[in-house]
Amino acid sequence: MNKEMHEDDFIVSKTNLKGQIIYCNKIFMDMAEYSEEELLGKPHNIIRHPDMPKAVFKYLWDTIKAGAEVFAYVINQTKNGNSYWVFANVTASLDIDGSIIGYYSVRRRPNPKALEIVTPLYKKMIEVEKNSGVEASFKVLTDILEEKGVGYDELITSIQE
Repeated sequence: MNKEMHEDDFIVSKTNLKGQIIYCNKIFMDMAEYSEEELLGKPHNIIRHPDMPKAVFKYLWDTIKAGAEVFAYVINQTKNGNSYWVFANVTASLDIDGSIIGYYSVRRRPNPKALEIVTPLYKKMIEVEKNSGVEASFKVLTDILEEKGVGYDELITSIQE
């Protein structure tokens, strides 16, 4: 079953440097169908959906570890096997000296029209990933960006509007 976020919902979570959840709000727990006790201390990928390309996560982690924020469409899987899409903004949490001490993510409801673009793209990326690996899957994305003459951020934020 596909679940949908409400228009005014915001899912918030924080992780440590190892990607373990150290904070999650009630909307996250409700959407993911986990209790706070089941989430705290667990790897954030506890909600990773098998239809989510690893290449997108590679881009996401490479970007935030470099200190930049990233936006991405992500499909998640709940404890009970349901799924839900989010439009995610992920940033590094910094200490007073500017060192990365963790990660902060806010997710909101994705534009349904954006999912009409993202869903087949991710499906194609997953197929390529299974046969040729993450780098080949990422090339599917970069080839589309080149074809459209836009950067990743420009494409992702433009289809969310």
